[in-house]
This record gives sequence, C-alpha cells and structure tokens, in this order.
Amino acid sequence: MKFNLIGVPVNYGCDREGAQYGPETFRKNNIADLIGKEGHEVCDKGDVKIPFASPEEKFANHKNLKYLNPIVEYNNNLAEAVYSSLNEGAVPFVLGGDHSLGMGSVAGASRHFGEIAVIWIDAHGDINTESSSPSGNIHGMPLAASMNSGNPALTNIYYNGQKVKPENVYILGARDIDPGEYELAEKVKLNLYTMKTVRERGLDNVLKSVIYKINNSNVDGVHLSFDIDALDKSIVPGTGTAVSEGFSMNEGKLIFSELIGHVNINSMDFVELNPVIDDEDKKTVNNCFELLRHIFYTFKQQEEKSIKYAI
Repeated sequence: MKFNLIGVPVNYGCDREGAQYGPETFRKNNIADLIGKEGHEVCDKGDVKIPFASPEEKFANHKNLKYLNPIVEYNNNLAEAVYSSLNEGAVPFVLGGDHSLGMGSVAGASRHFGEIAVIWIDAHGDINTESSSPSGNIHGMPLAASMNSGNPALTNIYYNGQKVKPENVYILGARDIDPGEYELAEKVKLNLYTMKTVRERGLDNVLKSVIYKINNSNVDGVHLSFDIDALDKSIVPGTGTAVSEGFSMNEGKLIFSELIGHVNINSMDFVELNPVIDDEDKKTVNNCFELLRHIFYTFKQQEEKSIKYAI
C-alpha cells in the first residue's frame, strides 16, 4: 500500500503546550522507516501550514471558541492535502497535533468519496459545540462540526455543510463525555459505544457490530480517527487529556486487527501525542510506536489477503 504522511503541528485546539511537537517526534523516531519495513510505500508530504496566533489572541475571533480563524485556516489546508492524497491513490495518514484536525481530515475524505463512515476512537466524544463546551477548546468539537452541528465557521470547513451523516459515525471507547454531548448523541442517534458499553457487551462483540454496520451501509469510504487517549492513561501519560479505565495495549491492537482486517480503511488520523509531558522513559512515544508497528503490519496482512482473493 502507499501511505502519505501528513503532519499537523498544532495545539490551538487543546490550548496546551506540547501537542504541536507530535509530528516532529514521530519523524525523529523514524515513522517512515517503520512503515517501509512493514512492506509499504511511504511518502512524507511534510506539514500543513499552521498560521501563527499568540495566546493573547485566542478569543480574537469568537468570545467562546479559542483560535477559531487559525483552526479553520489550517483545517482547510489539511482537507486539501487529504483530498489530494486520496486522488493519487494513497492512504493519507495524518499525524497530530491535537484532535481539532479531525475536521480537515474528514472534510477531505468526504469530498473525495461523497458518502463516508467515520470511526472515532477516543476517550472523549468530541461532539461539543460552542454552546455546550465547558472549555471553548475546539479539539472537543471536530466530530460535531463534521456532522454539521456547531458554529458555521467550523461546519463549513473546505466546503459548506455536512461531511458525514450521524448514522455513519461510530464512537468507540468514550468515557469522559459532557452532558451536552450526550444530548447531541441522543438527538442524532449516533452509534456511541462508551467504555461502559464495551465492558458490558465485550470488545469483540462491539467490534463485530461496528464492522457489520459499516459493511452493510452505503458508504464509499471509511475514515478512522484515533486519539491515543483512548488507551488507559497508565499507557499514554504523554497526552493532554489522559483518562483512566481505557483500553489496554492488547485491546488497542485487537481494535486495529479487527477494523483494518474487516473494513476498508481509506484514511486515518493518529493524534494527541504530547511529548512535552511524557515521562522520562518516553513511555508514551514507545507505546505509540508499538501500536503503529501493529497497525502497518495489519494493513500489509490485509493487502496480501486481498491480493490472494483477487487472483
């Protein structure tokens, strides 16, 4: 397979120092070599352009939404990079940076495919709006905006209106959800698999349900957005909003084995690494790379299986 690496060195969405160094950290630890060693072609497209904004300017464009205009601008840049990658037959693999980048990734994939599914693996719902968010941090809003809920500046990134239908959204592993997010999830009938649901039903059963629903829907493409805080905070201390009672490393690997193995994933985000707050042994970075190695190994296994059945 061919992968295009797209870096998004941004922390405006989380309003915390460090997430902007994620792409640089992935590259310093040779993510391109890792992908190549798993048998893939890889092209590093560099970083999307991030406009400068000082902390003093965070509310310059909206009284409740931090860094609104810079976030809209860089997401337009990202959407074009994702769209272009898909047009050339590559899988865009977006390296965060904070999760506000999900708006650009989803928009680019949606423009290419038209009808998409989005799998959102995260400790948080990321379906807040300007009226429900307790913080004003836009990294808690990208999925709502992609479904056309929230401020028009966010819902109209790259092109106007809805990028993904709510019935084609699958949130997996959420366990820190604001009241307004629960209200929106109920209103639009999201496929919301909280960690409580996962523990009650079993991860295997939840994954089978997601896979079945996607494969029996009318979508043309699938975008997977992974926030490392879906993993338990003991595994990823170097992330901005770490939450306990998350997935274990083995569960993380199972999630990707099943989803990549049974769903045609066309684009992907890997976000919210904050190397500034990682422990001195680089536990978060090392665990991210263990998971990344498994992800690209699984992509290769699936590609080989597809070729075998096509012959």
